[in-house]
Amino acid sequence: MRLLRSTDLALRLLMRLAVAGASTPTTRQVAADIDVPYTHATKVVAELQHLGLVDARRGRGGGLALSEKGRRASVGAVVRRFEGDGEVVECEGSSPCPLNSDCRLRGALRRAQEAFYATLDPVTLEEMVAGPTGPLLLEISSRP
Repeated sequence: MRLLRSTDLALRLLMRLAVAGASTPTTRQVAADIDVPYTHATKVVAELQHLGLVDARRGRGGGLALSEKGRRASVGAVVRRFEGDGEVVECEGSSPCPLNSDCRLRGALRRAQEAFYATLDPVTLEEMVAGPTGPLLLEISSRP
């Protein structure tokens, strides 16, 4: 299974904010810290804010911070929201698969997808930023 780029950015952005402490970095700072284009980061921040995982304040003294909901969010829940609930493979649509009515692959792939999410569900951001990841994120963010 391959994650969407936006899912990867969302997880990295949340991890960076999880180690921010009392500081409120800007979207531009976080984008630089995790080495992603600013325009991509702004789209992901907007979605995270819409989901209630990130608080964003504009203007002087503004910045990004994890919301209380963001602190409690599971990695599995975040991945589900960004990846969507779609099928792993396209069995219908403009050129439907001729095996569609008697195929076992679709069900097996769906079970595998659910197992993937179930593995991520108990994982929290706090676990993701425990050593050595958290200290590394702090080191990266303190670079000039």
